[in-house]
Amino acid sequence: MKGPLHGIRIVDLTSMISGPIATMLLADQGADVIKVEPPSGDLVRFLGAGKKGISGTFLSSNRNKRSVVLDLKTKQGVELLKELVKTADVFVQNFRPGAVDRMGISEKVLRAIKPDLVYVSISGFGETGPYSHKRVYDPVIQALSGLAAIQADRETGRPRMVRTIVPDKLTAVTASQAITAALFARERSGSGQHVRLSMLDAMISFLWPEGLVQLTFPGGEKSSSRTQLAQDLVFETADGYMTAGAVSDIEWKGMCEAFEKPEWLEDERFNTAHKRVVNVADRLKATQEVLLTRPREEWLKILDEHGVPCAPILTRENLLEHPQILENAIVETMDIPELGEVRQPRPAAQFSHTPASIHSAAPGLGEHSNEVLRELGIDEEAIVEFRAKGIVQG
Repeated sequence: MKGPLHGIRIVDLTSMISGPIATMLLADQGADVIKVEPPSGDLVRFLGAGKKGISGTFLSSNRNKRSVVLDLKTKQGVELLKELVKTADVFVQNFRPGAVDRMGISEKVLRAIKPDLVYVSISGFGETGPYSHKRVYDPVIQALSGLAAIQADRETGRPRMVRTIVPDKLTAVTASQAITAALFARERSGSGQHVRLSMLDAMISFLWPEGLVQLTFPGGEKSSSRTQLAQDLVFETADGYMTAGAVSDIEWKGMCEAFEKPEWLEDERFNTAHKRVVNVADRLKATQEVLLTRPREEWLKILDEHGVPCAPILTRENLLEHPQILENAIVETMDIPELGEVRQPRPAAQFSHTPASIHSAAPGLGEHSNEVLRELGIDEEAIVEFRAKGIVQG
């Protein structure tokens, strides 16, 4: 069976993380994603641990795609790209604002040759404003969006970065949803449109309902402490780390019973959900003291029996062995020529009639250049000439 986006072609000029993951999610769902790279390739191909010159991050951000190398610094390279766009439903780019105009591939230019095109521009900060032309990486957005401040050390107040590229990946998920929404709108109206998305927009929108909620009501910006709600909930047991949390009254009652601390139910510091937040330091200290008295597996069993949300804190290696992850078959192993066994998480959304799937690994640089040009009706003699001139590579 074919994925829900089978028949949709996406021309993907994005590089690094946010754009490539966005289009990969759509490729998982059946879209034909053609990754157009410069002769030097997407930088992520070569960043970090990998095999045969391909990094694990690139493999995990570009599966199910085809790669074409075009030198867009040449007029003929741009013309070939335009021929490709004529066959496309979606065009995605994440150059800094103004770059596509200089390259001759702006929304206005491409819409003239493909009127119903969904044109997607992903940027760091948006297309206007004092930061619009700055270079951007994930930590810059963590800093500017408030995420680093939310993560501040409780003792010193020093801001901290999240140790995974949340803004990049959140932007990718937001972009993939926006692209499918634009395709749905086109299905109804017959018209394409320009979808603009910045990492900063996506991150602030994502953080607002909880991380920035105190900004909701003007005048209340300094009235509440973010750290009261942002608890690590990391506890040490007699033989390892775990997490456990009780938010509702019934969960708190279960925790008190599991801990054999009935007196906490009447304690003025803890007898309502609001008070448990206000007196969070006392609550967490008391919880930690109790959890140190027994091994982790014992506590997990006891807390689960009392309806308290809890889980072991897994290492990366432990994750692969956890029974819930194994039962859900979340991680797949595939055999790739020259690379051997490679693990990937299966597509998270599962469709009953049009399943998403991993059907190919990330492509080699320009692996499909000839194949895609042939699909455009370009003859072998012309392809040889383009390759000889360096306009097409791979």
